[in-house]
Amino acid sequence: MNKKHLNLSKNPLKPSLFFACSEKLQDVFIIIAKISLLVGLVISVLFIFYESFSTQPHLLYFSSSTRINPDPISPTNLSHILLCLSGSIATYKDRSIYNSKWWTPNQTRGFLWLDKYPEKNIGKGENSKQIRVSSTEWTRYKYSSRSAVRIARIILDSFKLRLPNVRWFVMGDDDTVFFTENLVSVLSKYDHNQMWYIGGSSESVEQDVLHSYSMAFGGGGFAVSYPLAKKLVNRLDGCLDRYHYFYGSDQRIWACITEIGVTLSRQSGFHQFDIRGNPYGLLSAHPMTPLVSLHHLDYVDPIFPNQTRINSLKSLMGAYRVDPNRILQQSICYYQKRNWSISVAWGYSIQLYPMLLPAFKLEVALQTFKTWRSQKDGPFTFNTRPMNPDPCKQPVIYFLDPPVQQEDNSGILTNYKRFGARNNCDNDAYALAMTLDRITVSSMKMDPEYWNR
Repeated sequence: MNKKHLNLSKNPLKPSLFFACSEKLQDVFIIIAKISLLVGLVISVLFIFYESFSTQPHLLYFSSSTRINPDPISPTNLSHILLCLSGSIATYKDRSIYNSKWWTPNQTRGFLWLDKYPEKNIGKGENSKQIRVSSTEWTRYKYSSRSAVRIARIILDSFKLRLPNVRWFVMGDDDTVFFTENLVSVLSKYDHNQMWYIGGSSESVEQDVLHSYSMAFGGGGFAVSYPLAKKLVNRLDGCLDRYHYFYGSDQRIWACITEIGVTLSRQSGFHQFDIRGNPYGLLSAHPMTPLVSLHHLDYVDPIFPNQTRINSLKSLMGAYRVDPNRILQQSICYYQKRNWSISVAWGYSIQLYPMLLPAFKLEVALQTFKTWRSQKDGPFTFNTRPMNPDPCKQPVIYFLDPPVQQEDNSGILTNYKRFGARNNCDNDAYALAMTLDRITVSSMKMDPEYWNR
């Protein structure tokens, strides 16, 4: 019998060499694990202290798969926008006709929020929007203006409806005219899953100084993304008490959004229209951006001469519906054979100068209007140029002569008719220009993707 085997079998309780080695390895692994845990704990504590007290930006990002909407990657369209318009029973009858010119039934989403329901015969057939009455909860807050408190809470009333697939809440007044397809073009450039506050300032510097340059003026409309609206409504009531001394509802909203840490993203297509007089100069030199809104149309001259305010809006909307993105877009042309400079505000007006003028002058608005409050010649938040008193240096002006003609292959013809009698200029070049009674402009339909380039 094998001797080694006999020796082992004599003491069966003595541990084998294999198990002795295993226990030693186990002890080593336990020690290593304890050291690893201790090192990890120390690193974690140091990281917490670093994050808490360091003033340096941290390059540490966490991606989130949480989405506000069930279809987050689809392009934004009109169905994703909820319009939250403020009005009152006192103004509803007169202003509802403006709303009927731009609101598209069964396509536009939103509500006109009033202080009480109108009588059945008031505004009947003029307003396709669904009427809502503001919650009476607004009456319990401090105020300098009761209506401003009610209007500020309209975004809260709208949010509480919990309507599906809302990406944007867009605030406006009952006399705000929205160009909804262009509103879509502007908002689609932004990630609706982030917090955005989008709008425009007042045209009159005196208004911006009185209220704030960093505030979106409510009459021109402003947009709040769903994530920002969610945070806003949770703290809005407290803001109403804290900022009870403010004048307008838009100031209260702005102050509350500022507390959240979101600043205004400016879009110059939102027009508060804080001007008086003739809006021609401003509209004929519109910046290169989609026309999103107009406001205060009852406080300026009709957009088109020899038309009522309502018919003027109807004419402008007629051109807009044919080519939404091109409406009011300025094109500058030169006819060198006759030394003519021509500025076209598509769908609205043409200015013909029987002389060569640089483009940087033509893109500046003619001063045909005054400031909102003081009714002075300025200042404004954009450059203006006075109408030259010399009749030979004034433009020959043409206005759109509807209807707009749409041709095959997306081609569009717009006709413009000369406005006004011959002036007192004896210049031969000017006299030649005055013989031109009509101008026809041919264009292709503008691609909305142009704004994303």
